[in-house]
Amino acid sequence: MSLTITIIQADIVWENIDANLEQFTQKINSITTKTEVIVLPEMFSTGFSMQPEKLAETMDGKAVRWMLKTAIEKRVIITGSLMIGESGRYYNRLIWILPNGQMGYYDKRHLFGYANEDQHYTAGNKRLIAQVKGFKINLQICYDLRFPVWARQQANKDETPEYDILLYVANWPEKRSHAWKTLLTARAIENQCYVVGVNRVGKDGNGIYHSGDSMVVNALGETLYHKADDEDIFTITLDKESLEKTIASIPFLKDADGFKIL
Repeated sequence: MSLTITIIQADIVWENIDANLEQFTQKINSITTKTEVIVLPEMFSTGFSMQPEKLAETMDGKAVRWMLKTAIEKRVIITGSLMIGESGRYYNRLIWILPNGQMGYYDKRHLFGYANEDQHYTAGNKRLIAQVKGFKINLQICYDLRFPVWARQQANKDETPEYDILLYVANWPEKRSHAWKTLLTARAIENQCYVVGVNRVGKDGNGIYHSGDSMVVNALGETLYHKADDEDIFTITLDKESLEKTIASIPFLKDADGFKIL
């Protein structure tokens, strides 16, 4: 059992939805390898902007419609986060769209107060674990990475893991890239899962440089993919059997503390 994922590490055009949709269209059209999931960075249509009052779209906005059209036409799952306005509030929302047009979403739980994200957006309170081809994928956003309890693996009643892949989309600055790489690896080891982290590159509208450092890490903490500084499109196939063998050979999860997030 396997799942093929394509990571797109891109230099996002600051607060320009049309330009970003155009560049991601071109990048997706350039993919020649068969893939099943395409992952875009956090706030891929605007960059990590604190201007939702000006830029946020509804769930029927052009960026969501573009994701829907792309998923259907390319027959892939597509995911990434957008700024979404809903009922007078704004959310940093990760959207997960299937090739049949069905969608789910996750609103970022941990808002980055250091950049005043908590002053402009409303935090989510519910995780989203998607399922595809026998894989369960825990979908999270950027700053969530610093809070391991929110990602903590818990066994189901039959002692199977809660999820197999932990996925982060991000706009994580280069000045804290060591933390990014370290925490992605830690989340993989402690949760005995694959971790996929997809970040942007380049300077944003505030002059903050992002080195990308998108990564894929296996349950042993081994790096399967890493790319710094340059734009990149990378496709990787993750194997469920090798993950299950790792968990069976070192069954740490069964000794974990049980808890419940309220």
